Amino acid sequence: MAGTSLNKTGEEKAASRGQSEVNRQLKYISLAVLVVQNASLILSIRYVRTLPGDRFFATSAVVMAEVLKVLTCLLIILLQKRFNVKVTVYSLVDALVFQYKDTLKLAVPSLIYTLQNNLQYIAISNLPAATFQVTYQLKILTTALFSVLMLRKSLSKVQWVSLLLLFGGVAIVQVQQEGNKEASVKDTSSQNYTVGLVAVVISCLSSGFAGVYFEKILKGSAASVWVRNVQLGIFGTALGLLGMWWNDGAAIAERGFLFGYTSMVWCVIFNQAFGGLLVAVVVKYADNILKGFATSFSIIVSTVMSIYLFGFHVDLLFTVGAGLVIGAVYMYSLPKAPSSSASPSATASSSSSSSALRTDRDAEMEAFLPKAQEGVSPPSAVNFTA
Repeated sequence: MAGTSLNKTGEEKAASRGQSEVNRQLKYISLAVLVVQNASLILSIRYVRTLPGDRFFATSAVVMAEVLKVLTCLLIILLQKRFNVKVTVYSLVDALVFQYKDTLKLAVPSLIYTLQNNLQYIAISNLPAATFQVTYQLKILTTALFSVLMLRKSLSKVQWVSLLLLFGGVAIVQVQQEGNKEASVKDTSSQNYTVGLVAVVISCLSSGFAGVYFEKILKGSAASVWVRNVQLGIFGTALGLLGMWWNDGAAIAERGFLFGYTSMVWCVIFNQAFGGLLVAVVVKYADNILKGFATSFSIIVSTVMSIYLFGFHVDLLFTVGAGLVIGAVYMYSLPKAPSSSASPSATASSSSSSSALRTDRDAEMEAFLPKAQEGVSPPSAVNFTA
């Protein structure tokens, strides 16, 4: 009897070690995926927007990406319902039509995300990829500020310091780029640094507000993460079509929706459409520190690749600014230190919150697998923007 018990204990330990090794490997895979997705999207957009010849319409690319995201989420929901089309249609009609108030709430973030996706193309078309990648980290600052103002969240001292370092690093990079505009932008006749800078700043503001607003209005909602993104995608497609008609309607009517599309352009669209879904899959194994590493490393990758692909010039000032941003991103992702003076009730509340967060992540990942019965979905949604 004792021998059997020892054998079971040994097997459990071996299984635990094996699971730990698998999780460790998945963490490294997650890190690689996050780095590649972050860096490749920026570099590929920059590449296709600076190629000579016919240039595709960015507004049509935004619409195409939204359509692909909606179709993908619909496929996942169908998989969730074990390919029962009737049940899938009923659940979608209930979520989209009968619960129309929830659907209408998503019009605001959807409008902002559509604007943000268009601004991203404008910014990357006018800024070096490395400069955009560094400056775009201001979205951490805007998200933190909106979280404090709208959700009454508290930030640790380390996080406040990291935000100051982040702002300082971005400011240094902008000073460096202002002094080297001619060196950093090859074709000044078609690229405008000021336009790119304004676009990325507005994009950071919209990203911060939309993310916090999204969290605020959907906390406690029972809709699944994929249904939410179908709702977002429907609004995004409609608003994207409206923006496309307003900005490029005459040109698209003359040249066609897919004018200028090449295999590389399709790669950019697929990356933009499925990148968010991919991140949603790997985020189960990537904690905040790992995501901070991924963002920091992707800045380095973007800078190095920009040197070889676009002749980007890196000097001491840019290195200092980018280094501050990388350090700030990592510092901000560090977990808060537990307070020694915290009351038992506060500690219990914190433990409960952590447990709920883990449950939310697990529920979000289970959305990929067919289930006999629907569970309660997490109150967060996948942000498909970069």
